[in-house]
Amino acid sequence: MTTERKAVGAYGERLAERHLTALGLVVLDRNWRCRDGEVDLVLRDGDDLVFCEVKTRRSTRFGTPAEAIRPAKVRRLRRLAARWLAEHTVRPREVRFDVVSVLPQDRGAPVVQHIRAAF
Repeated sequence: MTTERKAVGAYGERLAERHLTALGLVVLDRNWRCRDGEVDLVLRDGDDLVFCEVKTRRSTRFGTPAEAIRPAKVRRLRRLAARWLAEHTVRPREVRFDVVSVLPQDRGAPVVQHIRAAF
């Protein structure tokens, strides 16, 4: 991955975190990694646990950021969530998978879309 792509991704993750915490969610983990992959954000929403995938794209030329999440990515995120839960003492009422889509604009504020229970 190029430095530019990493910077765009990190920018999107910062915006997503700001957006979600403004909604009252509490960050438990950022960029949690294990040998199977990475979860962008793990958050608490009341008694629920939220695993959040953040997708940032510079344009919609190849689709929206959220459209980049394919079935294989969903399966991997579910496996990672199970692994995260096995390694932590958190016992949520429910587990939810959200997506935050970030689309920077040439002028003005970026478009941030939060999709609750995306999959």
